[in-house]
Amino acid sequence: MEKKILVADDDPHIRQVIVFALQKAGMLPIEAKDGLQAVQLFEQHQPSLIILDINMPELDGLEVCKAIRKSSEVPILFLSSRDDEVDKIIGLEIGGDDYVTKPFSPRELVARVNVILKRVQPVTNEQQAPQQPAEEYAKLTHGLLVLEPETHQVFWDGQLVKLTAMEFSIIHCFMRRPEKVFDRDSIMNVAYDMNIHVSGRTIDSHIRHIRNKFQQAGCELIIETVHGVGYRLAKKAC
Repeated sequence: MEKKILVADDDPHIRQVIVFALQKAGMLPIEAKDGLQAVQLFEQHQPSLIILDINMPELDGLEVCKAIRKSSEVPILFLSSRDDEVDKIIGLEIGGDDYVTKPFSPRELVARVNVILKRVQPVTNEQQAPQQPAEEYAKLTHGLLVLEPETHQVFWDGQLVKLTAMEFSIIHCFMRRPEKVFDRDSIMNVAYDMNIHVSGRTIDSHIRHIRNKFQQAGCELIIETVHGVGYRLAKKAC
C-alpha cells in the first residue's frame, strides 16, 4: 500500500519537486498550499508522514505542528529556509521528528522520509527477516519502563507515553544497552541511519523532549547526562 505523505508548502515549485520525488519513490503525496489547508487535509486523509514548511501563510509550520500534536504523533519533517537554527530547534521541541534546510536535495529528503517511516512501521513476525535477531523485536523492560517494538509503544508504570518516531528509536537504543553511555554520534547513527547527518543540537532537542514527556507521565528522570561523554538510561528510572 502506498504511503500517504502530506506536503505543506506555499511555494508551488517546491511542492512540485517534492511531489515528483515522492511519487518516484512509490509514495502518494497530498499537497497543501498553506498551514490551514494542511490541518484540514491531515484530518481528512490521516497521512503516514507530514513534510511541513515552517514559513507559510494562514498558519505557519510551527502552529500546524502544535495543532496536530494535540491529537496525533504522526511523524513531521520540517522544511526551513532560514539559516537560524533556532527555528529548527523550536520545531523539534514542539514535536518535529527531523528537519531539512532549503535548498535541499530531493534524494536526501526522500531518504529522510524513508528513515522515519521505517522507524514507525510495526514489525510483524511475518515481516521479520530470518537473518535479523529475534531480540530486535522482543519486549524490553527496565523497572517501570516497558517498550514493545512490534506495536511501537512505550509505557511508564502502565501509562502509554506517546513518542515520535525518532524519540522511540532513541529510547529503544538506550533500553537495549541500559548500562551503556551513548555519545551523540552513536545516538545519531541509531536514530537516523549511517548515511544521514544531523547536528548534535538536534539530538539534544530529542532527548529534552523525551524527558519532558516522561516527566508528564510521572517519571522524574528517564535519561541522564554523563557530562563530557553523552547520555544513558537513568538508573533511578527503575
